[in-house]
Order: sequence, then structure tokens, then C-alpha cells
Amino acid sequence: MILNDTLDWLLDSARWSGSGSIPQRVGEHLAITFIVVLIAATIAIPIGVMIGHKRRGKAFVVGVAGALRAIPSLGLLTLVGLSVGIGLQAPLVTLVVLAIPSLLAGAYSGVESVNRQTVDAARALGMSEPQIVWKVELPLASPVIVGGIRAATLQVVATATLAAYVADFGLGRYVFSGLKGGDYSPMLAGALLVTILAIILELILASIHRASRRLAYPVGIATVKGTP
Repeated sequence: MILNDTLDWLLDSARWSGSGSIPQRVGEHLAITFIVVLIAATIAIPIGVMIGHKRRGKAFVVGVAGALRAIPSLGLLTLVGLSVGIGLQAPLVTLVVLAIPSLLAGAYSGVESVNRQTVDAARALGMSEPQIVWKVELPLASPVIVGGIRAATLQVVATATLAAYVADFGLGRYVFSGLKGGDYSPMLAGALLVTILAIILELILASIHRASRRLAYPVGIATVKGTP
């Protein structure tokens, strides 16, 4: 019964045009996901790369990542929302905090995993430290870094429904409006739309991840390393 009502709700042509339509909510959901991952990557990846290049500060990365992961997203959203008020600031801060651990760990682990002899050989050829980072470590670490971006993106797109908790924004609006009105059709429809969006992003990011591995490890090297 609920599934039939949900399907009717989704197929209603009124849901697909105008203000508050499904395409508009999907666009909002994708926009906040992209902005959050971009902000978090700008903060976390340079720090992770620097720590991985120097091969010092692993305890810092593990500590920060663990502490941020331990923060409950809804609790942080409520706390920030009470401080800054209704709007997108609170979900942006909350989702950036959620995305940073995966990006930080991916950047650090990827750069640190680059063979030390390869780095020493680049240094012996006269490369400067920035050249080693850009021309040696980042290309070889790119599969792990992309893996971190992939994990962070999926976490954010799934949790971005919380944006509707303090703002009229994204697919979470259907979930919260259905919850308030006791109508399960929009709630289930919103959850289904977020799931479909996450699956599509996962397929795209998985393709990018595979491409980054092929670029970082040509076929001969990949065979030796056991990389597909």
C-alpha cells in the first residue's frame, strides 16, 4: 500500500515541474554535495599531502579523523544551527566536518604509500620538494586520494538530507515534510531519490577511481603490484 502510494506520488506530473519540484530538489542536493566536498577537499587534501610527504604526523591524522568521525552529525547540526540560525550555514559546516576525515586519510595514506626509493631517486635527479610532490607523489597517490573523495562524496550525499532540518533545501525536504504531516509517501520517495542519486554518483566515481589506477599504474606495473 505504501509502495503504491509512493509510486503514485513519484509519478504525479505536478512533482516534476515548478517550485519545489523533484528536479529542483535533486539539483539542490547535488549542489550542496559538490560545494561541501570542494570546501572539505580544499582544507583536508593539502594538509594530508604535506603530512604524507614529510612522513610525520600520522598520529595527528588518526587523532583528528577519529575525533571528527565521533561527532554526531545531527547533534552538530543542531548546535551550529542554534548559533547561526536558520539557513544553509549549519548544514554546510556539519557536512564539511563529516567529509574531512575521509579526504584527510586518503591524501595522507596515498602520499605516504609511495615507494620511498622512488622519492629518493627523484630527489637524486635534482627535483625540488614541490616537484617531487607534484610530479611523483601525487600521480602515484591519485588512486588512494580519489578513493577518499569517493568515500567522502557518498557520505555527504547520504547525509545531506539533514540540510532540510534547518533549511528548505534538497531532497531531505520531502522526508521532513512527510514526517511532520504523518505522510509516509513523500518520506519514502525522498529516501528512494537519495538512494538512486547515491548509486549514480557511486558508479561515476568508481569509473574515475578505476581510471586513476590505470593512469598511476600502467599494465606492466599493475601486474607486478597486483593492481587490476
